[in-house]
Parts: sequence; structure tokens; C-alpha cells
Amino acid sequence: MKHIEKKLNIGLFIDTFYPMIDGVITVVDNYARRLNKIANVTVFTIGSRDKKYVDNFPYKVVRCAKFDIPGLDYDLGLPGLDAKFQKELKESHLDVVHIHSPFTLGKVGTSYAKKHKIPCVATNHSQFKQDFFKATKSPAITDMLLKNIVSVFNKCDENWSVNEMTSELFFEYGLKEKPYVMPNGTDFKAEDTQKYNVDVDKKYGLSDNDKILLYVGRMNDLKNIPFLIESFAELSKSDKSFKLILVGDGTKTEQYKERVNELRLTDKVIFTGKVADKKLLGSIYKRANLITFPSCYDTDGLIKKEAAAFKTPTLVVKKSFTSSDIIDNVNGYISNLEVKEFADKIKNIFANKEQYKKVCENCLKDIYKNWDDIVLSVLERYKLLIRQKKNKNKAIAKKSHYIQTIKAVQKQHQKIKQEKRIKKQRINKKLVEYPKTIKNIRRRKKDN
Repeated sequence: MKHIEKKLNIGLFIDTFYPMIDGVITVVDNYARRLNKIANVTVFTIGSRDKKYVDNFPYKVVRCAKFDIPGLDYDLGLPGLDAKFQKELKESHLDVVHIHSPFTLGKVGTSYAKKHKIPCVATNHSQFKQDFFKATKSPAITDMLLKNIVSVFNKCDENWSVNEMTSELFFEYGLKEKPYVMPNGTDFKAEDTQKYNVDVDKKYGLSDNDKILLYVGRMNDLKNIPFLIESFAELSKSDKSFKLILVGDGTKTEQYKERVNELRLTDKVIFTGKVADKKLLGSIYKRANLITFPSCYDTDGLIKKEAAAFKTPTLVVKKSFTSSDIIDNVNGYISNLEVKEFADKIKNIFANKEQYKKVCENCLKDIYKNWDDIVLSVLERYKLLIRQKKNKNKAIAKKSHYIQTIKAVQKQHQKIKQEKRIKKQRINKKLVEYPKTIKNIRRRKKDN
């Protein structure tokens, strides 16, 4: 009879989730959608700020109570105070835990894995040291916070990083072992790009002659949006044929709009807000001529892989983690983080049309990776870690049994030694008392 392999129960733990959109959420969603076709997937996360939002996914989402943090995009999860969440977690019977955050939900995941003796994986998504220093301005507090998250990651059986540069970074942070490289991908398929046919020109008031620069992501200073706006202003001084489309949302959006207005670029810079419609987003990628992604914060940048599906190359900053797989003027472009140089680089890119065409083709070959292929690798890695954990648990149980047996033998040996010692003491006592007894007997006889 053919053996039917049991479906794995997989738990993905993340401290933010839809309706908010960021790179980590996109990664978790793509993992969950594909893994759920061949396994049972549950995403454990915090509640939504939008009280009317309803989860509608092909996989299960379990949310916990949360505390709103004013002025920030992120909230604090309170899983320990949520009985319903705890019940769902208890009844999930997970085979593997994968945390995508070292904070509240990540700690819940590591605790569950330890208690149930199952493997725990962590993906290192962010440059936490940079985050902490930006928030505290204190090297001492930064080091303390970094030590705290490293302790969470070191409780996991394996850490994953999205590229070699990030793996090196987290090893330097203090991980016991260098993280395994598991790259990110995109759910846009290069062979299906013709279906992304929304009329972007009509929607955003563009002309055929407009050269489109595109940014997709969170609207905050970590992504170097102010730098991008200033670079575009510099570019526009000498070339009026460019337009900049900024896709995404965040707490700084209005501030950026004000700066664009001050620079008198409102007819050149388009803020689309959050674009959740995949067909529209794909059509924007397809219409764009160049991705401008100046972030020095991101560990990888999904945007370059998504754009590569449409043969749209990316311009990144030199020595940034997003530059790890880009070769300048071959499969993408690299510039220093300097306003005029960034602007000049853009002009030079479009001045060399033949080279630009080659870069467009090469970014598809080198940068593009589809999630279907990535997630198959993820599943195989999960299975390997599960086998290793079971073998480790057996070895620990065997060692524990051996130690218990040794202790039992030692205890029995000690008991025998103790009995012999007591027996010897009794004999010695009798030997000591014997002369006295003889003497007493003789005395009594004499008295009689």
C-alpha cells in the first residue's frame, strides 16, 4: 500500500500584516499562499488598525489583541492577554515554526517550538542595528536592544538571510552560526506580463514620451525618499522628459508632498498611494523605464525582482544590501548616495540606449526569481529541519535514558556501599563491645 505523506502544519509568525503593506508582509503572504497548496498554513499576527478589515486568504490567519502606538506605522501585539489567540495556537499542532520578527509574535513562536520540541526557523529581514540607533540615538541602548533580538534568533534551529551580504551582517551581530541564504522572489511571472494591460498613461496623465522613474514601498525616511525627491529635482533642472511615480503610503507622505510642492514639481511627481490591485501594480512596473530605489536600509528589496519580471532595471545605492546581486551597467545600475551623481546617473542611463536594452534583458535573466521555485526550496528545507530535529530529540532522549540508567546504577551501587558500610559499622561495634561483654560476664560470675 502506498504511503500517504501527512500534510505539514506550518506556523508563520509576524508582528505586522495586511491591510498594511511592506516587504516582509509580502514575503509571508507569498510563502503562505504557495505552501498552503501542499500543507496547512497558519499566519499568527496582530489585529488590524482597520476595524472593518476582513481577512480573505486561502490560508488561515490568527490575530491577537494589540496596543496602538500613535505616530508609528506599527503596533504592539498582546498575545499573552488574548485567550482566543492562545486557544488557536494551542490547537494548531504545528510541525514547524517560522518567525519573521524577533519581537512579540516571534517570541511566541520560539516559545511554542521549544515547548513542543519542533524546529524553529527565523528569517532576518531588517537591519535592526540601524533601526535601533535611529530610534534611540544611543550606542549603548542600541547594543542592548541588538543583544536582545540576537538572543531570540539564537533560540532558533536555523536562521535565514535573503543574500550573502545580509548573512554576513547577522553573523557579525552575534548569531552562533552564519545564516543560511534563502532568497526572496516575486509572484509576477515573466511569461505572463502581457496580461498587465491597465492604461497607466490614462490613469495618471502620462504621455508616450514621458520617461518614467518608479519607486514602490513604504513612504518613510529609512527608504531615502527625501533623497530621491531632491535627486529628481536636480534631474528636472536639465531634462523635463522624466516623471517620478511614488507607489506606497506611510506617515511621511504629506510631508513629502509638501516638499514636492515647494520644488514646483507637482506636475512631475505622482503619489499613487497604496496600490493593492496586482494588475495595476504590474502595469505600472511594465510602464516604468527605471526603478529608482535609493534605500540603504532594505536587506534585499523585492521591488527589483518584481520589476525584473517586466524587464525594468533598478538603480540602487553603492554598497547597499540591495546592490548585492547587481552589476553596474550589466543587470542594473549603481550610484553613490549623492544627489547630483544620482541625477547624472539617470541621465547617462538613457543616453546609452543600446546598453540600456541589454541591461533590461539581463535583469530578467539575473535578478528575476519566481516565488514558486523559492517556496519549493523552503518546503524541502523545512522537511530537512524536521528530520534533523526528530533525530536530535531521539538522540537527546537516548542520552537522557543512558544518563538515567547510569544514575540508577550509581544509586544502586551507592546503596550497596551504604549497606556494606552499615554492616561493617555494626560488626566493628560488636567487636568493640565484645571485650566489655566478656569482662562483664566474668565479673558477674565472680560476684556469684
